Amino acid sequence: MLESEIARRDFLAGAAGTLAALATGGCASMAGSDRPVPSFAYVGCYTTKERNGRGEGVNVYRIDPTSGSWTHVQLLKDVVNPSWLTLDQRRRFIYSAHGDGGEATAYAIDEASGRVTVLNRQATNGRNGVRLAVDPTNRFVVLANYSSGTVAVLPINPDGSLGPLSDLPSLPGKPGPHRTEQASSHPHDVLFDPRGRYIVVPDKGLDAVFVFGLDAGRGKLLPAEPPSVASRAGAGPRHVAFHPGKPCAYVINELDSTVTTYRFDAERGGLAPLQVISTLPPTFTGNSTTAEIAVAPSGRFVYGSNRGHDSLTIFAVDDASGTLSPIGWEPTQGKTPRFFAIEPSGTFLYAANQDTDTIVTFRVDTSSGRLSPTGHVVKTGSPVSIVFR
Repeated sequence: MLESEIARRDFLAGAAGTLAALATGGCASMAGSDRPVPSFAYVGCYTTKERNGRGEGVNVYRIDPTSGSWTHVQLLKDVVNPSWLTLDQRRRFIYSAHGDGGEATAYAIDEASGRVTVLNRQATNGRNGVRLAVDPTNRFVVLANYSSGTVAVLPINPDGSLGPLSDLPSLPGKPGPHRTEQASSHPHDVLFDPRGRYIVVPDKGLDAVFVFGLDAGRGKLLPAEPPSVASRAGAGPRHVAFHPGKPCAYVINELDSTVTTYRFDAERGGLAPLQVISTLPPTFTGNSTTAEIAVAPSGRFVYGSNRGHDSLTIFAVDDASGTLSPIGWEPTQGKTPRFFAIEPSGTFLYAANQDTDTIVTFRVDTSSGRLSPTGHVVKTGSPVSIVFR
């Protein structure tokens, strides 16, 4: 069997419970399986003065499975603004997008030590790559060019390196009302649905969420029918997360600090809005924007980050509808949590505070969804992305 076929088989096997829920058209919960605590964390950052970056490159850490604490393994320098990191499906390679840049980078991972080396860099024919994802067949990287309003597709070579661009569609639409943040199309995320058939692309500039299929034979993106769904004017859709066992997608809206719950049609790629809810406490009157969103591995809770309020909002997921209700807000113990991540076991959440140069560890109460700081803090310059292996 070809490696690409094996990767796709492994990916789809993990979504078996999702398929069952989607087949019934309902939102029945899927029983979770035990997930090990990962061994390594890879951290991307901002490095340039234009980004007020204080990072130096890609950092590698070894994770203690009991305490969640990290030990530094490697700093790979001379990497400019590696602001988003993604693993391939077989966890042998890492790919990075580069804030304000026009290329993507491929890295090989040493199995035993976890250390990384650069394989190659490839032009994306766009500006300010903010997110990238690897398709389920492990044959393509899809990347959002925020500043140029395009989505790039780059083939993955057998050795893990990136080939020349195979597609670069622009996103059509009318810019939103915000004068400075919505002057043009700004795709901010690319995420494959749990079955690996569709790619969801929230566009902060156009107040829309686009959906594409990927022609894996040609490396081309094909608009779904319908190709997009509109958000509220001025919402600024930023990032998306799928529920692990319900036909639901959650989009966090940067500019109006809300989360929209969508019902996802896995056959057609359609998104139907179910709910819009604030990420901020009702008593908060300051300035704040959102950043990251994640669903707990159990599917019982959704988390979002607030920059300004500098907190993580915690939502409970309704078991029948998939909609959200607020549980509370946990301070991130730093400023500007551009990113956070829940490691695969669901035991620990790590909040990356961009403007205070810290990654703060929280233990997750899997029964209540609430967070408690462990006291472990990693000091590292301008952290904005974490992946686990």
